Amino acid sequence: MIDLASVKAHLRVDGDEEDALIQGYTDAALSTFELWTNRTLIEEGAAMPDPVGNALKITKAIRQGALLLIGHWYASRETVVIGTITAELPMATNALWKPHRWVNI
Repeated sequence: MIDLASVKAHLRVDGDEEDALIQGYTDAALSTFELWTNRTLIEEGAAMPDPVGNALKITKAIRQGALLLIGHWYASRETVVIGTITAELPMATNALWKPHRWVNI
């Protein structure tokens, strides 16, 4: 859904040594979107299921949110940073993804 070349351009990565790592982050980001929004992503150009239910075609906002999350994971590969002042980062990903949350009433 997000090609490796686009992710590597976003990360400013030239070589192919970390392709498997970057692909793992990409898969995890899309999975995180699906879990967080309770949606099922559908590839652009693919047919929507019948009934549509919670299915959603990937959009530019969803893709950009995933790229931001991938970039965060790529730059911060550990869950704890030692020796720095800690601060919570604003989560632009939430702003891009929150409108797509599915609430089944």
